Amino acid sequence: MTKIIISEKISRRRMFSLLGAAAALGFATPTVMLVSDAEAQTTGMQRRQDRRTGRHDRREDRRTGRHDRRTERRTGSTTPAGSATPK
Repeated sequence: MTKIIISEKISRRRMFSLLGAAAALGFATPTVMLVSDAEAQTTGMQRRQDRRTGRHDRREDRRTGRHDRRTERRTGSTTPAGSATPK
């Protein structure tokens, strides 16, 4: 039992480099997990996009309807002013 233990001071630079290496290894694992989880969200993302498209279409229909009603009130016809067919 005659082991000699030599304690070595760890400088700040060495400590930060060790912490940096540990952090790099720690961040590498969650990144791989995030990439694999992206495929699981595809169905949900597709439904969200479908809902968004539906909202966009309904909004456009409302705007068109408002525009047509406004034009009818102002001109008395459903065709916008200036676009009537010549007689």
